[in-house]
Amino acid sequence: MKIVFLLHNAYAIGGTIRTTLNLAAALAERHRVEIVSMMRHREHPRFAVDERVTLTPLVDLRPSGPDAGLPDFALPARDFPAEDRRHHQYSRLIDLRVRDFLAHCDADVVIGTRPGINVYLARFGPRRALRIAQEHLRHDAHGTDLRRVLARHYRTLDAVVTTTAADAEVYRARMRLPGVRVVAVPNIVPDPGVAPSDGTAKVIAAAGRLAKGKRFDLLLDAFAKVSAGHREWRLRIYGGGAQEDRLRALIDSLGLGGRAELMGPHSPIEPEFARASIVVSASDAESFGMTLVEGMRCGVPVVSTNCPLGPAEIITDGVDGRLVPVGDAAALAQALTGLVEDAPLRRAMGRAALESARRFDPGPVVARYELLFPELRAGRLRNRAVRLRARLTSSARRRLRGMVTGRRR
Repeated sequence: MKIVFLLHNAYAIGGTIRTTLNLAAALAERHRVEIVSMMRHREHPRFAVDERVTLTPLVDLRPSGPDAGLPDFALPARDFPAEDRRHHQYSRLIDLRVRDFLAHCDADVVIGTRPGINVYLARFGPRRALRIAQEHLRHDAHGTDLRRVLARHYRTLDAVVTTTAADAEVYRARMRLPGVRVVAVPNIVPDPGVAPSDGTAKVIAAAGRLAKGKRFDLLLDAFAKVSAGHREWRLRIYGGGAQEDRLRALIDSLGLGGRAELMGPHSPIEPEFARASIVVSASDAESFGMTLVEGMRCGVPVVSTNCPLGPAEIITDGVDGRLVPVGDAAALAQALTGLVEDAPLRRAMGRAALESARRFDPGPVVARYELLFPELRAGRLRNRAVRLRARLTSSARRRLRGMVTGRRR
């Protein structure tokens, strides 16, 4: 079977890129796999690409690249939806290259990995192939206008795959997609190949974009409370982003200089997590919670806000980590302090986390996709009939409303 992934930019750094590369590598054990990158901005990808996976960039963004002088390179995209916040990064040249690629695509399965790309897939994807939209962001993370666009186009696809069961339920409830399978399949988080933490380092680690929604400000407030009684403990925050200057100022104002550090981006992150004894997330919302699983993979207990939608499907509270209310610095501090002060509990939770994280091995995740593909293929005629009935019913309702409105006038 040939499987093609459509990816925004395989040459950059990001959670969707990493998880797509993980899944592609796992599927390449038994299938032909190609990753089509809408764009490239550098010579080599930042993440390693499995040698069995073909990487095909469509448009070279580099000023010295072969595409920079083409007329369509500087024109805005018309096919990529304006409602997707990445629209400004797309050009008419990308539109045309995507159309051409999909027109000649011989894949059995084509998988899109972000909303605007999924619209490309719905509009231009080969009808003989299974067409699947992966959603790496929560339904509610999309604006109203984008959700309206997605609802119109997603109903022509074979399936929508979310990373959590909770988000799949939201899609089923709020986006009417007759004849389209909506299913949850978690991300692959492979064995990092590092020795697990022994739980003795007096280090708490966190990672992610330094963005408002990640609430590193809340984490620093909580750590200030922990640090007041445990000054030997350190907090290390890995990542970069727009909030860096604000967070540095907050570290200074809380008197945490030398105890809380912004470490910058690190990839891979697992060796840093293995040097810690606790991994923490204070986010307001997560579509999955990749860093939580990465921490567990290193034998480290994780403490997280119980935010929508991922953490509660990853952490078993009190067994392999702790869940605390969103936005509650005192509760977060209390959970961290409990693990700081109880080394045997910390190590027991770390062992449980290591075992629990096996759910995200490549094998079980690939098995779910390999079951999904033939199910979708077998149900295609039935699902097309469901979609046709839905369209006819909708059309009849519109005509009826028009007749009623006409009579009233």
